[in-house]
Amino acid sequence: CSVRIWQRPHVKAGGCYPLGAGHIAVTAIREIGWEAITPALARQSGFAGVVDLLKTAKHGRGEHVYLVEFEYRDGPTPTNAR
Repeated sequence: CSVRIWQRPHVKAGGCYPLGAGHIAVTAIREIGWEAITPALARQSGFAGVVDLLKTAKHGRGEHVYLVEFEYRDGPTPTNAR
């Protein structure tokens, strides 16, 4: 999963986005409250703690917190998935 702080969502559930030799397939996205950003969620997202997560999650003037769930898949991005 990934936490992002945006003004509006930049991905959608069902969308596929190129990454390396494969792609990310977004399985779910939902807005969460700031209180949901816990040390456990930070670790689940691949960060050592909340401060590290927030340094990466904040984009521009974003105020809305989104939890993005995804899967990494090998191979090219499907052309009809965006």
